[in-house]
Amino acid sequence: MQKEESAVEKFQKWIKYSITMRLATIGFLILIMLIPISFIKDLISERAHRQMEAVNEVSSKWGKAQTLSGPVLTVPYTVYTEIYDNEGQKKTVATTEYVHFLPENLNITANVIPETRHRGIYEVVVYRSEIDISGNFTTIDPSILDIKSDIQWGNAFIATGITDLRGIKENVDLKLNSDTYSFTTGLETNDVINTGIATKIKLAPEDSLKLNFSYKLKLNGSTDINFIPLGKETNVKVKSANPNPKFDGAFLPTKSNISKDGFDAEWRVFHLNRSFPQAFRNSVGGINQSGFGVELLVGVDEYQKNTRASKYAILFIMLTFMTFFFVQTINGIRIHPVQYLLVGLSLTIFYTLLLSISEHLSFSISYLIASTAVIGLITLYSISMFRNTKLTIITSAILTALYGFIFTIIRLQDYSLLFGSIGLFIVLAVAMYISRKIDWFSLKTGKDS
Repeated sequence: MQKEESAVEKFQKWIKYSITMRLATIGFLILIMLIPISFIKDLISERAHRQMEAVNEVSSKWGKAQTLSGPVLTVPYTVYTEIYDNEGQKKTVATTEYVHFLPENLNITANVIPETRHRGIYEVVVYRSEIDISGNFTTIDPSILDIKSDIQWGNAFIATGITDLRGIKENVDLKLNSDTYSFTTGLETNDVINTGIATKIKLAPEDSLKLNFSYKLKLNGSTDINFIPLGKETNVKVKSANPNPKFDGAFLPTKSNISKDGFDAEWRVFHLNRSFPQAFRNSVGGINQSGFGVELLVGVDEYQKNTRASKYAILFIMLTFMTFFFVQTINGIRIHPVQYLLVGLSLTIFYTLLLSISEHLSFSISYLIASTAVIGLITLYSISMFRNTKLTIITSAILTALYGFIFTIIRLQDYSLLFGSIGLFIVLAVAMYISRKIDWFSLKTGKDS
């Protein structure tokens, strides 16, 4: 006569064989794995921040990202205002304001010579540049802005904006018609340019309405170089040996050619494309927002790729656990929650391996090394769990396919959503097909039946 099972024994049997209990345990373990995943994401952010610190350190000594604006011809004028003092007496106060004229034509040709500097394990792109700037002013008449008297013609000056003056490597001389002037630091007004160089010029009301100018800059900078289109017609040409340019700003090049040997690009911007006029009093808005230029990249940022890879960590753990669950359920193999946990930890170790190796090698090679190591580790561990060579080989093949699937998603930036959605649809379809014969209400399956 068979002994009737007690309630405790039934409960223990339910815990041991219940498919629902297995799923609940796996779900709980997946939630637990969110903790190391969050640590990994923080680690990636920390390493990316250290890279930025290295970039800033090198830039602070060599020259930061440069933005060139100008030249701007500025003429001071005196404004008289009547006010009352503390005793109620009327008096006249004289203040100086400025009228600014922008070039009719502005032509800039820049040869940017990239160099790579290292701080520890980090690479920083810096550059030396040789820049030719030329053009002309055609309308120097303050009366067009209703300024008719007390013009300080003798104090007129021309200024050009340079973001980081430490990058200037030679004296800068301005040729204006037949005269030559030397630029100096210090700006009389920040209406148009915040940081830059300027020179006073000889200007009188009877002067020609056309002032031709030209000057050269030898300028160091880091990461990117930008230009402000102050000309009524602005033409900019940039060439460089850097093969990884990123064109950025308010305007894209009208022409560009990129090859393994470098790039060349041309911009043509008209005053109609901007929001500010060619002549104005004091300050005007919209000037800095019209800038454009190019960022010089070492290559694709490895930390961005690591960040994208870590976003798929929880999905990868779920798919791997699902694989082990079906192997366990269909073949009646008992897998302890601790074994699931160890497999999950090995999957998270993949991301620290990927991050650390990619700081020294390319991302693709790093991914191959890290994935091979983790797949090999889980495969060897599966031998002791399954005790079945066929099941171990199948599990290893599935893991290889999963890592290849995630790598493809990371590589296909523009089509990652499409490819990922199709891939997940296929995974779901396979899971539904495999589980079609599982009796989800039974306590035992496979060999346990």
